[in-house]
Amino acid sequence: MAKALASEVPSRRYVQDLNHRAWVLQDQTLMIVPRKERMVPITVTLMPCRHLETLEKDRGKPMYLGLLEPNCCLFCKKDGEQPVLQLEERSIIDLHAFSEPVKPFLFYHSETGRTSTFESVAFPGWFIAVCSKGDCPLFMTQELGKTYITDFELIRQN
Repeated sequence: MAKALASEVPSRRYVQDLNHRAWVLQDQTLMIVPRKERMVPITVTLMPCRHLETLEKDRGKPMYLGLLEPNCCLFCKKDGEQPVLQLEERSIIDLHAFSEPVKPFLFYHSETGRTSTFESVAFPGWFIAVCSKGDCPLFMTQELGKTYITDFELIRQN
């Protein structure tokens, strides 16, 4: 019983790539920017999905990804021929409480060593990515670890 209760609490992390560029929110757009001395990255909340039996096995842990401030969640929707990553004002706790998975808001979280990837549940084969240099918005790609960066470090908050 204690294990079930523990999973009901979202974990809070900062997210950065291996070049120490961190996720930040700029004008309602989730971006990656080089870390600077007084910069505060956005706090990302991760909440596991309760409905594992309805999702593909061996793709990673299905997680909802949210932001602490403002209270919103990441989701994927189709725009033309490919999915796009967006933010929506939504409580991660409410998504977790639904009686079935809310697939547009779910990502398979896979860990390899100290890095993580996030694959869309609604659009299998599409991963959260960033450009390889400079500042840029987060986006979705099918090119896992090629042209774009798809591996991220999750840093515990103090």
